[in-house]
Amino acid sequence: MVDVDAVAAELYGLRPEEFTAARDAHVAEARTAGERAEAKRIAALRKPTLAVWAANLLARSDADQARRLLELGQELREAHRTLAGEDLRKLSHQQHVVIAAMAHEARRLAGDAGQAVSEAVQREVEQILRTVLADPDAAETWARGVLAKAPPQVVGFDELAPVRVPGAVAPQPQPSSPGRRKAEKADARVAEAQERARVEAERTDREAERAEEALARAEADREQARAGLGGLDEQIANLQEQLERAQQERDRLGDAAEAADHRHQQAAQEAKAARAAARKAQRALEAHEGTTSRARRR
Repeated sequence: MVDVDAVAAELYGLRPEEFTAARDAHVAEARTAGERAEAKRIAALRKPTLAVWAANLLARSDADQARRLLELGQELREAHRTLAGEDLRKLSHQQHVVIAAMAHEARRLAGDAGQAVSEAVQREVEQILRTVLADPDAAETWARGVLAKAPPQVVGFDELAPVRVPGAVAPQPQPSSPGRRKAEKADARVAEAQERARVEAERTDREAERAEEALARAEADREQARAGLGGLDEQIANLQEQLERAQQERDRLGDAAEAADHRHQQAAQEAKAARAAARKAQRALEAHEGTTSRARRR
């Protein structure tokens, strides 16, 4: 039975330009084995972008480093929940340093694998790693090196609701200076732009997923049609074989009929000759009997 997870692990380890051909080969193999459901699941696997591939490559190349990044994300989420301001500052600084270093390493690994990566793609890898820090589900998929697409961007860890712990004192809001208010407005504009970008990315992802589903359905319909054609071709082959056997039998019977006609003609000639001989013999007998009768009367 085809192991779809193993196939996915193999495909997402390939360079993007190798992905489609390898995926289609696995789809064909699954269909040949009669495993249509697995073939459909493999056909639905999406080709990763260069940044997603580089991020997967990073996770695959150093499992310990990937685990440390996941631990850092867990510590950041915990610090946010417990309102540990000092821990947040230290971990946030560590986050920026680690992500920058890892994205640079991903670019180097890609180059070693024969795939050039631009600075823009390196920044995309950084964004993927930031999302991995904040999203445990995305983190698990990334750690296995099988990200299919960049997860939706997360702005910091604001989506996590902080909880109170005994002895913890919530920070009190401070009066905002003009410069602070200006910075907050700028941050709000950036957050708004990021949110719009996230919404647009989700929309395009949904459209891409619908297109992939439509493609999978079309491929299933095509496979069904091909199976129907295969059945008809088999019937045609059987009929042609029967026709060939019938033609051979007809030729054999034709030869037999011709031989029978020849024997019939020969037998007819022999019968005709026999009848003529019989009539001659009869006439001779009658002539003999007539001569004998006249001799007795004398």
